[in-house]
Amino acid sequence: MFISRNLCNQHAHLSRRTLLTTGVGGLFFGLLSQRLAAEESNPKADRSRPKSVILVWLQGGASQIDTFDPHAGGIIGGGAKAIETSVKHIQLAETLPQIAEQMHHAAIIRSVTSVEGDHERAIYNMRTGYRPDPTLVHPSLGAVICHQDKHGAEIPRHITILPGDMPSRGGYLGAKFDAFVMRDPATRVPDVTPPVATARYDARISDLLGVVEKRFRHRRLADVESERTLHAAMTARALAMMTSEQLSAFDVTEEPVSVRQPFGNSPFARGCLAAVRLVEVGVRCIEVKLGGWDSHVDNNTMQTAACAKLDPAVASLIKLLNDRDLLKTTLVVVGSEFGRTPQFNAVGGRDHWPHGYSVLLAGCGIRTGVVHGATASDADFNADDPTSNVGNPVTISDVHATILQAVGVDASAEVETPLGRPMAVSEGIPIRGILA
Repeated sequence: MFISRNLCNQHAHLSRRTLLTTGVGGLFFGLLSQRLAAEESNPKADRSRPKSVILVWLQGGASQIDTFDPHAGGIIGGGAKAIETSVKHIQLAETLPQIAEQMHHAAIIRSVTSVEGDHERAIYNMRTGYRPDPTLVHPSLGAVICHQDKHGAEIPRHITILPGDMPSRGGYLGAKFDAFVMRDPATRVPDVTPPVATARYDARISDLLGVVEKRFRHRRLADVESERTLHAAMTARALAMMTSEQLSAFDVTEEPVSVRQPFGNSPFARGCLAAVRLVEVGVRCIEVKLGGWDSHVDNNTMQTAACAKLDPAVASLIKLLNDRDLLKTTLVVVGSEFGRTPQFNAVGGRDHWPHGYSVLLAGCGIRTGVVHGATASDADFNADDPTSNVGNPVTISDVHATILQAVGVDASAEVETPLGRPMAVSEGIPIRGILA
């Protein structure tokens, strides 16, 4: 019997009662009932905890050769050495010894391809899964995940730590899906402490909000929820956050030194630790940015310095998630907007290279200890046709579809823009070889 992929993908959203009342065939219902019963009886299945994504964003273009796809001993390798990992057949660059020890939790895609070689356009492409479109602003990955999710949290479910000048946006899904921006977790969360005594502050909110709401209703604004404007709903959410105990998840100083120290002592390190704590309270998508990768000059020095921050923080991130039994419901994604050229330029740098670079994934929904795709070595490299240097290529849209499927979001689902234009959540095809 053949069962369509779309129907199989929908099984998690259908109850037995729904299947019976909609007249689905008895044989299909019997098979599906057995599967659902098996899932319900599995003591290891934690359906109470939502699945989360931690995006480790290497802004500027990390060199795949100096991180996840070393070509030691040749011109392409440029003097970089490879080291063994906890998975026998996988090597990483020597700049990542601690991540190498966690490779049994991870998978690597070494054949990501794109046509965007400009930073701004490539960042948009990588964050949304779509190329820039002058007629539409697409939502970022975190916005899509939160839009498709029904779990609640008192603090924002989409958070960017150390965002730079391009934080993730809700796009056509609306501003309420924009990422909440947080700087170095060593500092307090901004704008959550009332400037006056609690009673006085409550009175201000009550009186002033009433005046604003009355004026909005008088003008008959279209953007309303029943008798309240969205302004009131957003204010209520903000006030709930200000008084929430979940805010303490940002405070990494609550962790003992023995937990903080392995991550390193940098804003990025603290951001990775905060990401674990945010997952614990139900945040769905946390992005942590690490810059310093745009190595047009003296590539080896720049990449080595950036890896010195990346390696302990990401290795500790994966290890702590696993130790706290969170890795099975959390997907860690480490990637850049593009890679770096296989060959050095005249000043010892590597330039922008979207024709085959790497993304690492670890945790929820991902097969461990596997590699998808490959890039050409010295003997096979063709400078005249960059696309020929990649085996089993995948697009950024495919990477997005894979991430979404791993965390239980139907990548083939459609949503509507405010103007009623139907849009696919993802244009890509999930990479079956690395999905668990």
